[in-house]
Amino acid sequence: MIKLDRRNFIKGAGAGSATCALATMLPGSLAALESAPLKGVGKEVASICEMCSTRCPISARVVNGKNVFITGNKEAKSFGGKVCARGGAGHSLLYDPQRIVNPLKRVGERGEGKWAEISWDEAYKTIAKKLNQIKRDHGAESVAFSSKSGSLSGHLFHLCKAFGSPNTFTHGSTCPGGYVVAAKAIFGTKVKRDLGNSKYIINFGHNLYEGINMSETRAMMDAQMEKGTKLVVFEPRFSIVADKADEWFAIKPGTDVTVALALCHVLIEDGLYDKAFIERYVEGFDEFAKEVKAYTPEWAEGISDVPAADIRRIAYEYASHAPHAVVDFGHRATFTTEEFEMRRALFAANVLIGNIERKGGLYLGKKAKTYNKFAGETVAPILGKPGVEGMPKPTAKRIDQVDDQYAIMWSSGGVYQTILDATLEAKPYQLKAWVMSRTNPMQTMTDRSRVVEALKKLDLVVSCDVYISETAAYADIILPESTYLERDEEIADKSGKNPAYYVRQRVVETIGQTKPSWQIFKELGEEMGLGQFFPWASMETLQMLQLNRDTTELKRIKDKGYVSYGKPLMLREPEMVSAFAQSYSNAKAVDADGTYGSQLKFKTPSGKIELSSKKVEGMAPGRGVIKYREVNLKQVDELYFIQGKVAIHTNGATHNVPMLANLMSDNAIWIHPITAGKLGIGAGDAISITSSVGREEGTALVTPGIRQDTVFAYMGFGSKNKELVRATGKGVHCGNLLPHKTAPVCGMNIHTTGVKLAKI
Repeated sequence: MIKLDRRNFIKGAGAGSATCALATMLPGSLAALESAPLKGVGKEVASICEMCSTRCPISARVVNGKNVFITGNKEAKSFGGKVCARGGAGHSLLYDPQRIVNPLKRVGERGEGKWAEISWDEAYKTIAKKLNQIKRDHGAESVAFSSKSGSLSGHLFHLCKAFGSPNTFTHGSTCPGGYVVAAKAIFGTKVKRDLGNSKYIINFGHNLYEGINMSETRAMMDAQMEKGTKLVVFEPRFSIVADKADEWFAIKPGTDVTVALALCHVLIEDGLYDKAFIERYVEGFDEFAKEVKAYTPEWAEGISDVPAADIRRIAYEYASHAPHAVVDFGHRATFTTEEFEMRRALFAANVLIGNIERKGGLYLGKKAKTYNKFAGETVAPILGKPGVEGMPKPTAKRIDQVDDQYAIMWSSGGVYQTILDATLEAKPYQLKAWVMSRTNPMQTMTDRSRVVEALKKLDLVVSCDVYISETAAYADIILPESTYLERDEEIADKSGKNPAYYVRQRVVETIGQTKPSWQIFKELGEEMGLGQFFPWASMETLQMLQLNRDTTELKRIKDKGYVSYGKPLMLREPEMVSAFAQSYSNAKAVDADGTYGSQLKFKTPSGKIELSSKKVEGMAPGRGVIKYREVNLKQVDELYFIQGKVAIHTNGATHNVPMLANLMSDNAIWIHPITAGKLGIGAGDAISITSSVGREEGTALVTPGIRQDTVFAYMGFGSKNKELVRATGKGVHCGNLLPHKTAPVCGMNIHTTGVKLAKI
């Protein structure tokens, strides 16, 4: 058991608070450039970053015809007008000679690495002919469409609907899907955390100082450094967030749920919970309280290695700061099959102290429609959704609808890995083709060999990307998408405590023959005979439809890049409610207690927060109440293998970007000195790491900052296709070591397994 006291803060470490302006070499090997100067679209362009999924607001300009200077958009106050290391390296992607700038057609075997450049016309005709033939022979449902979530998914999924397939998937079940499904089960919708105003934060491995979200990372830094907020971290390794914590507990992998449930036990049994809040807003409390009665701190200590006395003390400290305290519900960290219960337990710990819609706690996003109703006037425009008449309705079920327990996930990105089941085992029916956009399941899904097998079996694989990624390397046709610095997109909703919109805009003229994804899938749809479902002529047409043809507001959003409307509002925070009500003459009447508490409703069957759920019980019998179930992640003679994010890279997406590859090209394996000593392994030694499904070779990083029974690697390295020259063979490929397992209810890939190490 390791417990460390607070370290001194190093300002900027992990949070990338400095603006990045980095020179770019002109690569002569990128034929599309031909030594021509880079042409900027405007003097200074407001846009949105895409070096990770946070999509921070940015401002960018071309310098001397060669470089792109990228900084944060100062209109987005919570982002601080800054970018992280990845955001500052966007220009390195733009000018990378290994980018694809023309459509490619496979001319060898799948994965062999033989390609020929073709025209867009040939690419569209080839894909359209094959997809339409598959539809005639096997039905539209035999084609799956997948995309990185966010702006990239909308147009591909629109094509999928026009085609008639029900099978659309985001990367949710390989990354954030667990907490999303848990939130929808308890609250009926996603929720947000107000870290910047929290006075006490309990964290279960959500490493915001490496998996950076500029707004949330800066908020937590400000809370700690300026407001003296206490941070307690439970995580098997001494990560950056653990380093910045007041207390770090090296919890046993996969046992987070026991500590979360023990915290709930103390809050309930010792009468520390908010009884009035529970009475008014919560359904199923009695069933939950009955279940957690057995989950004492002593019980949790025996499983998690976290001392019972500390669990009890932390529960009291946490309750003493209520409601301005929070248990962070996390992000990507699916350690066990009990992911759904773990995330629900974290949410339950928040609910018990009544921190919902209070500063420093959790809150519901205030989009324009909701905000305007409270204001009694149109404070923010409501974005329209361009509708298309006559869209076909799929006749087949989704491939992940064979099991009702995943019902919440069907509308939350889908169980992505069921594409493999349907391809290899025809469950529930045979897939014949896979069309994907900016997604790399070869890296993000478990059991890489199974992904390879599925890709080889399909009749058609199409990939839209900026690189020949490890997955794109198995495609028949690769469609080159413009980078985020070269394309315009729809207005996006960035609402938090009040409505906010921002927009991606071209910073530079397009390099080569690349195209934005909206144009790619519109033109492909037209080639497939589906043109009637794509009536818009340009991106500006779509933007105008979004804003109901309000040209003035469109210009304002484009000029500023980020527009925030009205005052921040949390429905149970008296000061915020008072300021809001005074700002709008027709605002809803305030309750007698100075809040809008009577207006707080949840999109659950009961209209309340559901600590016990009849809906979940109907989906997955036995899981209506949050409870502990024992899991077995490894054999006795194995070590736990866990992974995580690093501040320099975005999972499997950035490891070939020149600047970022130069900063970090490898992922050494963290090993405790005692464990390393028993195995005869020294720092820097070449080692093998073997699991039940694969074997990798890497380098040992011997450190006391990890449990003796655990090894760790940053995710996304070790690509195995030769096209990614900078990333191929560099480091350990985590997906090649993880067996194919899916968590109940939330459908998540499991990212913990047992491994054996040996010195090479």
